[in-house]
Order: sequence, then C-alpha cells, then structure tokens
Amino acid sequence: MRKKDRKLVLEDGKEFYGYGFGASVERVCEVVFNTSPVGYQEIASDPSYTDQFVTMTYPLIGNYGITDDDFESVNPSIGGMIVGDYNDSPSNFRAVKTLSELLEDCNAPGITGVDTRRLTRSIRDYGSRRAIMTGVDTPLDVALARIQSTPIPNDAVSRVSCKKKRYSRTADPIFNVVAIDCGMKLNLVRSLKRFSCNVVIVPYNTPAEEILFMRPDGVFVSNGPGDPTDVPEVVDTVKRLRGSVPVFGVCLGHQIISLAYGAKTYKLKFGHRGGNHPVKNLLTNRIEITSQNHSYAVDAESLECTNLKITHINLLDNTVEGVECSDDRVFSVQYHPESAPGPQDSLYLFSRFTHYMAESKENA
Repeated sequence: MRKKDRKLVLEDGKEFYGYGFGASVERVCEVVFNTSPVGYQEIASDPSYTDQFVTMTYPLIGNYGITDDDFESVNPSIGGMIVGDYNDSPSNFRAVKTLSELLEDCNAPGITGVDTRRLTRSIRDYGSRRAIMTGVDTPLDVALARIQSTPIPNDAVSRVSCKKKRYSRTADPIFNVVAIDCGMKLNLVRSLKRFSCNVVIVPYNTPAEEILFMRPDGVFVSNGPGDPTDVPEVVDTVKRLRGSVPVFGVCLGHQIISLAYGAKTYKLKFGHRGGNHPVKNLLTNRIEITSQNHSYAVDAESLECTNLKITHINLLDNTVEGVECSDDRVFSVQYHPESAPGPQDSLYLFSRFTHYMAESKENA
C-alpha cells in the first residue's frame, strides 16, 4: 500500500496528510475552497486562482481528464489543488492528458486523500489562511517558519496579464471592444465574440489615452487575482474612461469600477467560489444562480457617496453583486456571466453591454 508522502500545513498549525500528484514542489499559498461539482480544468486554468491552493469540495476529481478545448488561460498559474479522491485514469474520448500532468506542466503541486470536508469546515469557520504544501517528513515547526518567511505577493495581476496587445476577431462583427486583461478567462473573450464583438485584449497597465485612441465601442474590465487596491493604474484608467465609452466589468473588474467611483472594498472571510450562488437582480426581481470566484467585495455603505446604484445582491450574505451608473453607461457584476464552469442564467449581461454600445454609437 502506498504511503502518504505529502501534507498540507495551515498557518495555525493544522496538518492534513495525503498523497502527492502534480508537480513535486513545495509551495506556500492561500488555501480556499470551491463548491463546483464539475469544471476542475476551468478552475485549474483560471488566472484568478493565482497563488491559491484550491480545495475541491466535490469528492471525485480527475475522472474526465483534461481536454484541449476547455482551458481558461494559455499558461495556468494556480498555486495547487487539494482533492478528496483523485482519479488518474480518466474516461473521456476528448481527454489529452490527466489533471496530474496539467499540474506538472504548470509546476503546481496537488494532494489527494485529504479529508476535504474537515478542511472546508475549517476554512468556513476560521477563514482563508496561508498554508504550505510540503513533504510528509517536513517538521511542523519548519513548515510554519517557511510560511512566515514567505512574503505575501501583491503583483499577481502583472504576472498573469498579457504582455502586449492581441486581437480576437469574429465573423460579421458589429462592435469593437477593448478588453483590459487583469487575468482574463478565455471564455469571456469567446462570449464577447458570440455577441458580435471584435476584441482587442490589452495589458492591465494600458493608459486610457491609448485605449481611446483605438476608438472602441466599449471597454471590458476583466476578472483577475488578488486585491483590487493592488492595481491603482487600472482604477485610474477606468476613472478616465467613464462617461467617454460604455464600460462593463466582471469580478475583479467590478471591484475596480467601484473603486474608480469612490467606493471601498474589503476582504471576505473565505470568499465566494463555486457555481451555486443565488443572486437577486434588483432591476427585475429575478433570482439568478451564478458562478463566482473572488476573495474581495464592494462595501455597500461606501457606494452611497458615489454615482453607482446597486443592481444585484447575494442572497447568502447580502454582499453587493452588481452596480451601475446609467448616465455613464458603466456597469459591473461580481460573478461570472460567461459561466465556465457554472449556470448560464446571466448571459443577458452581454446583451446589456451591446445595447449600451449601440446607444453610444447612435448618439455619437
């Protein structure tokens, strides 16, 4: 019988023993959990999970392998994965490799055989914490010292954003959109293209003047990892763009837009991650089941002193899920309307974006 060879040590001293898969490296990251029953490839390749160990609450992971068509980034930057029962023999005619091989390719460790229910309860009860994934023989005091000596990164967006401008075109385009890449999921680009948008993807630190020089019909501010206050240059760009062109933001982009209007953000106890969050649309009174992945939220009270109106709220904890300034044709949501993985209740938001762009073109 195989002996346990890897362990996860939380910064409060809790230890979880298991079997290693993926890359054989030691790493310190924030440990979080995701409640999605499917979509581990999209999760592993989502740039928003940079510097994070993701605990999958669904027990069986890896059973359908990795395909060429389901990546959310070209170079996955996840910190590592923690699963209850890892399957290294996938059954799927589309599979081209295993999850372990994907993690090896992106130099990320994984651990299986862990009591993920106990770990998830710990995160839920005490909050997200930093942890180290290391060899089973590493003494506890050494592991804790390595966690303490590892600096907390605040440059995640700069690491995952594209380094130069690139184009993604669609047949018979109606609109030209500039997408500010803060760690953008590929399915957001695909979704914009399905709504007749040619997309120009630009680095996160592209100045507003350069974006306006491209004469876009609209600007999209993407999802991404980390604290929104770590990217003041993007906040400043949105400040300069608002009122000049329609702007649509998702996830980190939602937080950045809120900061640009003078609101504040704060870190959640354990974040929202998974495809089962009920959100109420205050404009229609409809309930949407949403896919989410974020650690930070917009402070509702701080929005009272801005020109933004709250359009969506989370029914689990009443956090702000959407804002809008109709005069500027600017709006954003905290969740992922492109749904990869997750429900497809919120695709209408891309229609709202194209409606704003059409109005702007008519009034130009």
